[in-house]
Amino acid sequence: MRRPRGHGSIPSQDALKTLASEATKEGKKEVAAAATAALEKIAAHVKVVNTAGTMFRGLSTGSILLVVAIGLAITFGLMGVINMAHGELLVVGAYTTYVVQCIFGAGLTLAPFSQSSLTFTIPGMHATGATFSVYFLVALPCSFLMAALVGIGLERGIIRFLYKRPLESLLATWGVSIVMQQLLRLIFGPQNVALESPAWLSGSWVVNDIAFNWNRLFVIGFAVIIIVLTWAVLNKTPLGLLIRSVMQNRDMAACMGVRTERVNMLTFGFGSGLAGLAGAFISQIDNVGPYTGQNYIVDSFMTVVVGGVGNMIGTVISALGIGVVDQSLQQILGNPVLGKILVLGTIILFLQWRPQGIFVTRSRSLES
Repeated sequence: MRRPRGHGSIPSQDALKTLASEATKEGKKEVAAAATAALEKIAAHVKVVNTAGTMFRGLSTGSILLVVAIGLAITFGLMGVINMAHGELLVVGAYTTYVVQCIFGAGLTLAPFSQSSLTFTIPGMHATGATFSVYFLVALPCSFLMAALVGIGLERGIIRFLYKRPLESLLATWGVSIVMQQLLRLIFGPQNVALESPAWLSGSWVVNDIAFNWNRLFVIGFAVIIIVLTWAVLNKTPLGLLIRSVMQNRDMAACMGVRTERVNMLTFGFGSGLAGLAGAFISQIDNVGPYTGQNYIVDSFMTVVVGGVGNMIGTVISALGIGVVDQSLQQILGNPVLGKILVLGTIILFLQWRPQGIFVTRSRSLES
């Protein structure tokens, strides 16, 4: 296909540089000027490609952060519980995806506590081709359900005793996160596990030298579906009505016959399931290990607070904004650590100016 006029050919940069240098030495001014002009067009084209690629990576990073944070926003906004184990729920979903992949493949042998005498073998289907590629579609609901079940167990076993006690809930869930990290480490080992992307998620779609990876496009598209479904659950279902009623006034909802404990349990399970889905997405972009969740928990809380606690639209804007800004600063500064420090500093300054976040969640308790 012929490239549109006005764009440069990136592979021809080296040849043009050589041509410009030789033409300058030989005194061929017109040739040197033409080669230099072509190099300038290529440089402008490369700048556009890099900018578009950075924005795309930022959107995909923000989409993952959004799926992680939306569940945290729901549970934090409803219960006021600071769940430091939310990152480990994400890892549960990622490891569930890994187990499903092994079931579709050659199987999996686990040796908990590093004892060779105590092993568990999960047989595999030895699927190949298109059949194996289906594993990720099966892993998505499995990741949601497994993380939701773990979240419900956490809520029933610990968190329900710590409502309206934010400091105690923070310390308790922080302890739970450490325990879960060690359990995952003992079961799956300390090393990261790599997952094989299905054929339909491998490769990229190249448009004018801009590479759009299929796995990142899938994450962005599925994040949109999750947000729409979450909004529908909260606004168009009986469970959503109960969640919103408890969020506005827990005591009044209880007086009206709402079983607030059951609502808390289901809401926490739903938010945990969303974290599990985010873990499944992360498994297609990065390696999975026992401590993977720690890379996302701080960013998730920042996303929730900046967007406005319990506000879905604010969480969406905050997640995408933080993702794009973070990737942009990493590209500009060439230092990921410095980029994250600047993002954190900007968020702190923003919260000093507007501590309620972008959108303030209105409730009867706030109005009183």
